[in-house]
Amino acid sequence: MAGFKGQAEYSVDSKGRVAIPAKMRNDLNPAAKNTFTITRGFEQCIFLYPLDRWGEMEDEFRGLNMFNQEARAFVRTILRWADEVSLDGQGRVSLPKPLVEFAGLDGKALIIGSLDHIEIWNPAVFEDYLNAQASDYESLAESVMGVL
Repeated sequence: MAGFKGQAEYSVDSKGRVAIPAKMRNDLNPAAKNTFTITRGFEQCIFLYPLDRWGEMEDEFRGLNMFNQEARAFVRTILRWADEVSLDGQGRVSLPKPLVEFAGLDGKALIIGSLDHIEIWNPAVFEDYLNAQASDYESLAESVMGVL
């Protein structure tokens, strides 16, 4: 399966629906059945996991040590916000109101491909996030990827 990549900005309509870019929809595995699990992401964004990938994520959650307080807190948080959403005939998904509020979406959404999932951001929040990064792109790449 190809990974999700790229970005696009779309409107969020009054019913909380936002389009998923065609190039990202085309990267969905047929096993996902045009369905995502939507949940709270990190840094004030929303995560959309294709249904097939979400099943793998649940297997990973089951492997966590539930005697560990941090593991329990993480699983509770990610699953508490989780819901299934399917693409409609126009390639849109309906965003649950609590997630719209969490992400601060106000009419616009920045859709970003992030390999195995899609992130939905308020464009202004994402810009603030980028501006707050301590490292420039080159330093970050060196730190994360190391010397090859």
